[in-house]
Amino acid sequence: MSYCDFAALERTPLERDPFEFIVVPDFLKSQTFASIIADYPQVPGPGSHPPGELKIEGHFRALIDELRGPEFQQAIERKFDIDLAGRPTMYTVRGYVRERDGSIHTDSKTKIITVLLYMNERWQEDAGRLRLLRGPDNLDDYVAEVPPYGGTLLVFRRADNSWHGHKPTSGPRRAIQLNWVTSQAVVDAEQGRHGFSTRLKKIKNMFVGNSAA
Repeated sequence: MSYCDFAALERTPLERDPFEFIVVPDFLKSQTFASIIADYPQVPGPGSHPPGELKIEGHFRALIDELRGPEFQQAIERKFDIDLAGRPTMYTVRGYVRERDGSIHTDSKTKIITVLLYMNERWQEDAGRLRLLRGPDNLDDYVAEVPPYGGTLLVFRRADNSWHGHKPTSGPRRAIQLNWVTSQAVVDAEQGRHGFSTRLKKIKNMFVGNSAA
């Protein structure tokens, strides 16, 4: 079973202003979305959580395998005219967002390609919609706004001007982030850092419960 609409990805033109990106609505096939959501892992609170600290199984695991497989990598290489051979991948899972999340940034220089796949069934509010920006100072000066629901896919090439962010909000907001990065050392460091944070949240929840739920 394939979960991803690779034909839609191929049809979507690469945008180059002000940096290289694509947005593919409904990248996840509608008949598979509910099954993936049913297997979406429980996360212990806001922040990015590495797979080593979560229960990754079922249709969600199968989706991740497809995203880390050769067909998706080759599609991204063609779209961005880039060679990702030998570049490791890493991914994290989000389930909640905090008011302080979403501040304008470009991603670290160790990231080559950033993939965001939004896993919310619906999204009514204005806040929390990721905006791709022309600069670092104004959330309203944007070239695209990405709705964080329905299996929408965003992919961009990290650059010194790949500014993005969203209006502050708090509450449930599911997203998968996958990156091709410069080296395995980056993967080890990032997964270790996020893993430590996840373990702290689990310990906290044992005593006070998940305040983000």
